[in-house]
Amino acid sequence: QVQLVESGGGSVQAGGSLRLSCAASGRTFSSYFMGWFRQAPGKEREFVTAIRWSSGYTYYADSVKGRFTISRDNAKNTVFLQMNSLKPEDTAVYYCAAGYVGSGYRFGGNYDYWGQGTQVTVSS
Repeated sequence: QVQLVESGGGSVQAGGSLRLSCAASGRTFSSYFMGWFRQAPGKEREFVTAIRWSSGYTYYADSVKGRFTISRDNAKNTVFLQMNSLKPEDTAVYYCAAGYVGSGYRFGGNYDYWGQGTQVTVSS
């Protein structure tokens, strides 16, 4: 049974940092993309970043480029999202996702597995 478990969310003031983790289990993810998406109240889910597990290639939404960094730890089967210079508009529930998505990494519908989400709140 595939499981993605996020952790690391919380509340922080603008300009602060948080590090999210996504622990993956239940299958081999080496050929998968791992993505982070977020959904703010009253808004649609949006793509944040993704990493191709095998190569480590990374992809970012323009809104987070230069502030967020996605990485992976192969030994721990865990993906991280380091978020720096946080802004109030980053406030959302953040979801980890896994899928064999290829060039469709920006589209949540292409991912097969999702975590339960973790809340990130940034105050001004």
